[in-house]
Amino acid sequence: MQRLPFATQKLPSRAVITVAGEDARNFLQNLITADIDELKPGQATYSALLQPQGKILFDFFLLADNGRYAIDCSAAQKADLLKRLTFYKLRAKVALADSDEEVGVAAVKPEAGLAYTDPRVAQLGARLIAPKGSLPDGDGQVYRCGRIRLGLADSDEDIGSGELFPHEANLDQLGAVSFKKGCFIGQEVVSRMEHRGTARSRIVPAYMPKDAARNGSEIMANGKTIGTVLSSAGSDALALIRLDRLKDAVEAGAGLLTEAGPLHVRKPAWARFDVALPKDDEE
Repeated sequence: MQRLPFATQKLPSRAVITVAGEDARNFLQNLITADIDELKPGQATYSALLQPQGKILFDFFLLADNGRYAIDCSAAQKADLLKRLTFYKLRAKVALADSDEEVGVAAVKPEAGLAYTDPRVAQLGARLIAPKGSLPDGDGQVYRCGRIRLGLADSDEDIGSGELFPHEANLDQLGAVSFKKGCFIGQEVVSRMEHRGTARSRIVPAYMPKDAARNGSEIMANGKTIGTVLSSAGSDALALIRLDRLKDAVEAGAGLLTEAGPLHVRKPAWARFDVALPKDDEE
C-alpha cells in the first residue's frame, strides 16, 4: 500500500504516561483490552480501558520499553486516565508517571529514528515518543487528514469517553481487543457483542462533495436518522452509522443527507465487516 504523504508530524493532542515496576505487565494485562503477554520491547499495540459496562473510557497505544510501558494517549484525557490507573493500582508494585513534561508524540516516516509502527494501519507509518525539544513544531493536521481518510477514529474528536463500545469504534478490527486472553474490565459485555454479532453501529469513512458538515450533524435517509458526522477534513469525514439502517437505505435507493448536503459512505480497506454501498459508490 502507498504511504500517506507526510514527513514527521508533531501531535500536540497526544501525551505520555509511563507504567513501570515488577508488576507492570500483569497490572496492565488484567485491565486493558489488548493481550500484552507476548509484547516485546519496541513493539506496540492499540488498546483501551473500558467501563465495567463495556464502553470505552480511554483508547491509547501501549509501547513496551525494557521492563516498562509507555502509554501514548489523548492529552485531554491524560489526567483522568492516570487517575483511573491509580485507582486500580491498589497494592501492585507499579509506578505510574506523567511523562508529558519530558516527552512528546509524533507521527514519523518508519526510517526516522527509533519509532514503533502504528499498530492499526501500516499506511500511517510510525509513531515516535521522544524528548519534546527534538520534535518539530506543528499541529499534526496533515496526519489528521490521513487518519480520517483511512477511517481511523481519534480519542477526542470521535470516540470520547464512555460513549461507545469497542466494536462501534472498530477496536475489534484494529487489534485492540483480545477475545482469547481472559478477563479484563468490561470483557463480558464486549465478548457477548462479539459472539452474538450485535454491533449495529460502526465508525466508517465518508465523503461529502460539498462543504463538510459539523461534528455532531445528523445523517438522514428517507427522513430517518441513521448516523452522526464525527471529525472531518475537507471533503473527507468519519461517520458513526447504523449499518442495518444504511443497508435499508441503499436497498430503497435513498441517498444520505446532512445539513451541509449529500454524504457518501465508504468501506475502509482494513474492515472485515460488511458496509452496504450503492453500486455507483462501490470500489
